[in-house]
Amino acid sequence: MDRINVNKPYLPDMDRYKKYLDRIWKNHHLTNFGPLSIELEEKLCEYLGVDNLLLVSNGTLALQIAYKVLDIKGEVITTPFSFAATTNTLLWEGLKPIFCDIDSETFCIDEQKIEPLITSATEAILPVHVFGNPCEAESIDKISKKHNLKIIYDAAHAFGVKYKNKSVFNYGDISTLSFHATKLFHCIEGGALIAKDKELIAKAKKIINFGLSNSFPELLGINAKNSEFHAAMGLCILEDMDIIFQERQKIWEYYYKELKDFFCVQKISKYANNNFHYFPILLENEEKLLNVLKTLEAKNIFPRRYFYPALNTLRFNLVHQDCPIAEDISNRILCLPIYMGLSQKDQDKIIEGLKF
Repeated sequence: MDRINVNKPYLPDMDRYKKYLDRIWKNHHLTNFGPLSIELEEKLCEYLGVDNLLLVSNGTLALQIAYKVLDIKGEVITTPFSFAATTNTLLWEGLKPIFCDIDSETFCIDEQKIEPLITSATEAILPVHVFGNPCEAESIDKISKKHNLKIIYDAAHAFGVKYKNKSVFNYGDISTLSFHATKLFHCIEGGALIAKDKELIAKAKKIINFGLSNSFPELLGINAKNSEFHAAMGLCILEDMDIIFQERQKIWEYYYKELKDFFCVQKISKYANNNFHYFPILLENEEKLLNVLKTLEAKNIFPRRYFYPALNTLRFNLVHQDCPIAEDISNRILCLPIYMGLSQKDQDKIIEGLKF
């Protein structure tokens, strides 16, 4: 019996990928802002409807570079309901995460709870577009302007999402993306920064190349560039995005039709489109969730407790902050398998295992 994982990375046509590899072999440019990387940046700007985009090695480094570019220090208000990288990057850079609880229906940061957390040490807000569902960006923007705070959006899941008819990446000072193999659009490994201010991208470009300017170390930097081989994969997959979205929509909508009367599902923002990246459901309680997992795993089906645990409960955080909604949802949420090639027959097996 074939194993059904929560995700299966999409691979484009091999011959098409090889044509890009032939260009690499011809010009011998393997990394360091090569022609394929530049081409991918330009095509992504056009596809996503943004002006400035910089490819980097991965989405985690994208966040760390964003903090450096904006010179963030002190406290950063963020969500406890996200992947570990959101908190890890803050702690790694010596910043202090201040956790704001989430909305119980959208799973995004509750913008109405942000202001009471702002102190004289607060320098930025780090919201997450959870499972690609946009935060209340305009409300967060008003808060940031009122208190002179920077906004960095962790937009790892939000590829192709529009908010009020424009790219969700046009909100905030910087949006960071992940192009990991499990994402809708991927480069095997990779990430990006997007900013309206081209000077921020210019500074980031120096930082990811050891801080060099014309081979001279102008500022403190690291190596966070991506290679031509990763860019080649991205260029191939970008050509297939319409097909990817169409097939994932069919899978998502079948789940929704079959399960909406049995489980709570994420409420998608009325101002945004659904990119069908994930299909999370809420179980009645953690005990029920563990029983469902046991049943599905016996059938060789492996959904994921995503995101679990709530980040405010991690033992290496300096201070525990109660976020009851995030903690509750984290304990009973399950993301179901969704990927290109998942058959309706396999979906029926998953659905059957959920309804015992």
